[in-house]
Amino acid sequence: MEKIIGTNLGNWLVLEKWMSPYIFEGTDAEDEVWLTRLLSHEELKKRLKRHRDTYVTEEDFATIASHGMNLVRIPVPYFIFGDRPPFIGCVEYLDKAFEWAQKHKLKVLIDLHTVPGSQNGYDNGGLTGVCKWYKNKEEVHFVLTVLERLAKRYAQHPALYGIEVLNEPISFSVYMTAPSTGKARDREEAKGSGYVPMSFLKTFYEEAYLVLRKHLSEEKAIVFHDGFRLGRWGNFFRKKEMQNVILDTHIYIFAMENFVPFHAKWVYRLYMAANRRLLKRAGRHIPVVVGEWCIANRRSQKFLKGPGDKEKCRQTFREAASMQKKVWDETAGHIYWNYQLYRDREAPFEEIWKNGWDLNRCWMNGWMIE
Repeated sequence: MEKIIGTNLGNWLVLEKWMSPYIFEGTDAEDEVWLTRLLSHEELKKRLKRHRDTYVTEEDFATIASHGMNLVRIPVPYFIFGDRPPFIGCVEYLDKAFEWAQKHKLKVLIDLHTVPGSQNGYDNGGLTGVCKWYKNKEEVHFVLTVLERLAKRYAQHPALYGIEVLNEPISFSVYMTAPSTGKARDREEAKGSGYVPMSFLKTFYEEAYLVLRKHLSEEKAIVFHDGFRLGRWGNFFRKKEMQNVILDTHIYIFAMENFVPFHAKWVYRLYMAANRRLLKRAGRHIPVVVGEWCIANRRSQKFLKGPGDKEKCRQTFREAASMQKKVWDETAGHIYWNYQLYRDREAPFEEIWKNGWDLNRCWMNGWMIE
């Protein structure tokens, strides 16, 4: 199996407000569900068309391929087929992505990023502070039908690498510490929210595998997020006799920094060493990819106080990229957290970091910082 070296195309078909605040202008919505509720259908349609038409284009696929990458992971919403009004579908854009990927010799990993009622309560899960999809049997079944329709539509497409069943179903520990927990706009809607139990997740993954494998040949991969529980899967997938499956885990330095007050290189090295052990242990049973990672770190922020510190800041980004990539290279692959922050690629260096993240266009394997 060829090692994955890719990038995510986030904030294209699944919105994240902090990355495209202009779409949310005139509302106080914090996520895509509430944006849909607060805007008129016509205004929503107009804003989404402008965004989807311009945020990712064929030029971007050409650029990604030119940097030696071989895959794009594309987050898609549960309403991709346009059958969940008032949400506006977007499958025609995924069709275009497949055309562009084939033309530029890239593979596509379709990632089901949201589900009705949310699987994590994050804004990128569609509905902030709400997490109770797994409790609704009808919605669980609906998600399986979405996965099946995606498999049927793209099973024979030469650009399809595989399908990721569900992005980031949340664990108990992450749910209890996530900043979005308890922050639902509608408290009544959030009642009954909680973490996604491991027992449910195993059952759902087994059902999803059977649904997808009916349509996908064994050369197409089926990917499962670890649910923030990388060390708990053991030989589950092997016991269930699943073929060509991959475990996806997401590892961020900045997430670790939320709990560790020391922003120093030695802390990052310890964090990487701990993750190397976890990845190796999990990799004994199933190929593992780091499906989201980035070079953002608070140590770099220290060097933005003076005009002469810009190069120091860039150097700390490069160091963070290098130490992570050494670990990721021991896995089945890695997919940088996102292709871009803003459509405006000329955004000033300082302004991008002030928004709390890394440089624009620094996604190219994490080291090509312009």
